[in-house]
Amino acid sequence: MPTATLPAALGPILDFLDMAGIAVFALSGALLAAMKKQTIVTFCFFAVVTGVGGGTVRDLLIGAPVFWVRENAILLICLGAAFAVWGLPAKLWKGRTLDWLDAIGLAAYATFGAAKALAFGIAPLPAFAMGVITGCVGGIVRDVLAGEPSILLRPELYVTAAALSAALFVGLTQAGVEPGLAALVAAIAGFAIRGLAILRGWALPGYRR
Repeated sequence: MPTATLPAALGPILDFLDMAGIAVFALSGALLAAMKKQTIVTFCFFAVVTGVGGGTVRDLLIGAPVFWVRENAILLICLGAAFAVWGLPAKLWKGRTLDWLDAIGLAAYATFGAAKALAFGIAPLPAFAMGVITGCVGGIVRDVLAGEPSILLRPELYVTAAALSAALFVGLTQAGVEPGLAALVAAIAGFAIRGLAILRGWALPGYRR
């Protein structure tokens, strides 16, 4: 039977990755609203949708209670991120801040998504897919709502980074590695490959026929 919450064995590292993924994705959603010169209401909407989007789809697919509807903390984190972007100096958000926030959220959330799926009794390969969905869906929804080209349609490594984090976590835990250590390795690896893609323009080859 699926458990209602994550097993205690998964520990604080995965809890931290969950909160980090939500917070930085919410920041990225609010930041995109800032770039579009939107109102505070749109800031809040983008922050919430981006922060909880991937996790909501994951929970619906694995049969878990949707994580943010039973407590106040998640929405408070998202709204806090929106007001932080609204209130802090705009120079803090210049350059490629959005890309870097997205990279952090992607790696953290893909790792946590795979972990939660395994905790609910999902088989390893579908659990890997749940990690990718958790890491990518929020950013995809954010871009679509803002009228931005979806990251899925860009050649740079993005989904690949989420897939690496999810695959490493599933593979390492199936091999008997302690979940906290597996989570650290998986999140760092996913962030590293996404960071290198941002810095060096790494991309997969496109179809040429």
